[in-house]
Amino acid sequence: MSTLYMKGEPEAISKYVIFSGDPWRVTIFESIFDSYRKVAFAREFNTITGIYKGVRVTATSTGIGAPSAAIAMEEMFECGMEVAIRMGTVMALDSRMVGKFLIPLGSVRRESTSDHYAEKGYPAIADFDLVQILNEAVRAQGYKPVNGIHSTLDGYYMDMKQSRYSKSRGISPEKTMQELAEINILGVDMESSAMLVIGRLMGVRTAVITLATVSKNLETALLEKERTEMERALCIITLEAIAAFDRRVRGEQ
Repeated sequence: MSTLYMKGEPEAISKYVIFSGDPWRVTIFESIFDSYRKVAFAREFNTITGIYKGVRVTATSTGIGAPSAAIAMEEMFECGMEVAIRMGTVMALDSRMVGKFLIPLGSVRRESTSDHYAEKGYPAIADFDLVQILNEAVRAQGYKPVNGIHSTLDGYYMDMKQSRYSKSRGISPEKTMQELAEINILGVDMESSAMLVIGRLMGVRTAVITLATVSKNLETALLEKERTEMERALCIITLEAIAAFDRRVRGEQ
């Protein structure tokens, strides 16, 4: 029987799952996998399972925000997921970070979805073995990883980018960004802390790798061509990390 929203079935899903926010980013894997099968594209959840360097991997999407990311975690866990990597984009607080791969050690829980799973004092921290392997995969592709702490927010147009509505109310994301900058936050997104909390509670080894595509309030951004190239590199790096992790698990390295 398939899961409620993602239409996944245990036999169609790998124990290794990559989560992308953007459903269309999942299609990048179609040209990277040695072979693949489409599982389902339902609502914001686009799911395929393929083979990369002999390792079976599922790539799926969560859409935007912690609530749908939690649904994706739940339904992939229902199908037997053991390792989860959120692979997505992030808004950097420092414009010098744009174009870099930010791999957080943890994320501040400023979203509310994870509150339904654990009390606020429960930390949202990544699996350190996966963080190390992701760092190595980034370096192997010729880039330099940046580690630190992210913050996960709920209100994009209230906390991350000013809108016509927030401006009419005199609400600016600058206050939030300043608060986070003062505690040395690398970047802000809308999924990571919830996924890290839920994964740890499930006993699923979970980590996050992000590409900084914009800086606060979209002051600086990657150009379209560069962003396309970097997002493909992001997909390859994540697959390389999973292949390396699988080799270690099987004692080959």
